[in-house]
Amino acid sequence: MDELTLDEALEDLVSAEDFLDYFGIEYDASVVHVNRLHILQRFHNYLGKTNLPSEESARRAIYVTTLQQAYQDFVKSDALTEKVFKVFRMHEPQTQFVPLTSITINKQDVA
Repeated sequence: MDELTLDEALEDLVSAEDFLDYFGIEYDASVVHVNRLHILQRFHNYLGKTNLPSEESARRAIYVTTLQQAYQDFVKSDALTEKVFKVFRMHEPQTQFVPLTSITINKQDVA
């Protein structure tokens, strides 16, 4: 039986535990249980900032490093502090730009 390629194997992984097990990263199940979606989103965010090489072994090494980093973020901190998802940032002060022309009354429009 042929071994799966990295891309094929990744298609079968569905949970944070699957990813951590596949890449051989030891983890505390209680940390993952509470933060699984946050860990996967942070992993995705880290990968998005990385130029992934085409060589499978180099990509695998980057996946291991970034997944380990994402997991460790939640070992050392928590979801509320890390604010991975937008819902955690919604109550922070927001800055919006409203051009003056959109709030002034044009005399021709009033008539």
